[in-house]
Amino acid sequence: MDRHIRFDALHNFRDLGGYPAADGRRVRPARLYRSDSLGKLAEATPDWSRFLSLGIRTVIDLRHPWEIESRGRVPHHDGLAYHPLSIEHRPYDQPALAADVDPGPYLAERYLEVAQDGTAEIRRALELVAEAAAADQPLVFHCASGKDRTGLLAALVLSLLGADDHTVIEDFSLTELAAPALLAEWRARNDGRTPTWLGFGRAPESVMRLFLAALTTHYGSIEDYVTKALSLDAEALTHTLRTALLEQPPATWPRLTYRKAEKADAGTLARLHGSSALWQLARGIDQWKPGEKDETHFLDRMRDGEVWLAHAGGHLAGAWELWWTDPAAWGPRPDDAGYIHRLMTTPHTAPPGTGRALLAEAESRISATGRPYARLDCLTSNPRLRAYYESAGYRVVGEQPTKHGGTGAPYAVTLLEKKLT
Repeated sequence: MDRHIRFDALHNFRDLGGYPAADGRRVRPARLYRSDSLGKLAEATPDWSRFLSLGIRTVIDLRHPWEIESRGRVPHHDGLAYHPLSIEHRPYDQPALAADVDPGPYLAERYLEVAQDGTAEIRRALELVAEAAAADQPLVFHCASGKDRTGLLAALVLSLLGADDHTVIEDFSLTELAAPALLAEWRARNDGRTPTWLGFGRAPESVMRLFLAALTTHYGSIEDYVTKALSLDAEALTHTLRTALLEQPPATWPRLTYRKAEKADAGTLARLHGSSALWQLARGIDQWKPGEKDETHFLDRMRDGEVWLAHAGGHLAGAWELWWTDPAAWGPRPDDAGYIHRLMTTPHTAPPGTGRALLAEAESRISATGRPYARLDCLTSNPRLRAYYESAGYRVVGEQPTKHGGTGAPYAVTLLEKKLT
């Protein structure tokens, strides 16, 4: 599942469903959405039809009144309740910041200001989320780019639902996938100029990590912030949210199906890679980088090897690349192996065990070509991944201290091999 729901005018509209939460439950899909400005929607357009099809009944607009006046609001519609709640009391001009401003500490400080200044509006926003949830009505909240003010409210809601900090950070950083489009939109509105601040539109995981730490330092916990700063009954609010918005994961999952990727899949593969990279970074795993593998990369791999997709019940569950040579890691070798790369699953929404199933399917494809070995590598600095592959029957056969991946400096990888039967 791609959390970003595709619109022509919106770039950062996302479903918060599927995230793991309290007591082994998960957030219900299609009930809670976050977005960039819904003022970009227009009646009698495909975008408006898509929006109405989601059944949303409540819109919370977190922007300043002057933003709403100049950029517009969501169109009026029968049964759609619109609530403007400007939670940011000290506006700041992000595009005009100096190029060397570090987004992590700078934005974390701004978010803490918003949490302390906008208590009345944040309290009302949480009440509206709880009311919509109790009424079983979908709700969306948004600001301008769907990153800062929206990210703060999403962090509070997900935390109250029992999501751990890693998940909250990951959800925040998914704006990275929309950042190029948000930047292009800003340039189009500003005569093609480029923002001074290099961090404009970006959502590095350090921002939310620092903000959560700061909020905990000041108040003790998210629940204490809700009680002390917002004057809400945190226990009652949490109970309402969890009762209405959480569900047990499925007891059974659709069977995985596989097909070779085609040119039209390149964009989907690039987004899956970006989502997987952000999942890793939110958990302190510095292996993949969002944006590192674009559509051109996957088109090249389709031409020179094979790329496969896995689906479960019509939804994307994962993908992998299959190479027939890998001299960068393994050097010159006989034509006796397939090399598995970029084994990816959709974070939180793929059926349990999808990674192992994809690995087995890749091995089956290698065996079908008559090659007796499956080979892969992982960063030497990632012992957790090495252990995962070893548990799947791979054994360490060497190290490559200076692998070149096409970008950046050389890096060390552990080489693993499996004899196929």
